[in-house]
Amino acid sequence: MLGIFSSSIMPPPDELVAAGSRTPSPKVTADKLLARFLDANSSAISVKVGDDVQLAYSHRNQSALLPRSFAVKDEIFCLFEGALDNLGSLKQQYGLAKSANEVLLMIEAYKTLRDRAPYPPNHVVGHLEGNFAFIVFDKSTSTLFVATDPNAKVPLYWGITADGYVAFADDADLLKGACGKSLASFPQGCFFSTAIGELRSYENPKNKITAVPAQEEEIWGAKFMVEGPSIVAATK
Repeated sequence: MLGIFSSSIMPPPDELVAAGSRTPSPKVTADKLLARFLDANSSAISVKVGDDVQLAYSHRNQSALLPRSFAVKDEIFCLFEGALDNLGSLKQQYGLAKSANEVLLMIEAYKTLRDRAPYPPNHVVGHLEGNFAFIVFDKSTSTLFVATDPNAKVPLYWGITADGYVAFADDADLLKGACGKSLASFPQGCFFSTAIGELRSYENPKNKITAVPAQEEEIWGAKFMVEGPSIVAATK
């Protein structure tokens, strides 16, 4: 799956900007990144949301146990990869039909977060049990909400394109070719919300997340880690 967002939606993270500046490397624009994804996945579906957001996904080479799905409801767009072990109980909690899947559940969970303030984002993601990564974009508020499971069973990466867009994908090689060293693994057990404006751990919400420069020989430009006595999110 692939999500590309202009700086008006999500300003590029300083840590990834610094990584790309420290070790200059080839990059391509957001449009070329999307074109590469579509060329490599002939059955891919892409959706443009206004002038600032591109979303795309394909079922090609997906795991039968960790499928990819996409849905849009009430101007909320969601890409979801993985499976929730407690989907049944969550559907009851959010009043969803028995036929609802993970991506529809995530849209409803986000709406609860948005409309029932104060409702901590870490509670929304912390209640999800299973292996997952998701990208939610709310067109009505221009809010981006991204998260991964605590065990990194569904990999997610983020980087900055040549024209300053922030891209998220489950394919490291795809982003490596587009973002150069302005690239990192999205830390496991963490979420990013533009409504909050920062990256946070939902298992240890009070712990600060820092980024350290990666070694020169690694494809990453930086590694994000959760500080504190219980370090639960370190990128590989």
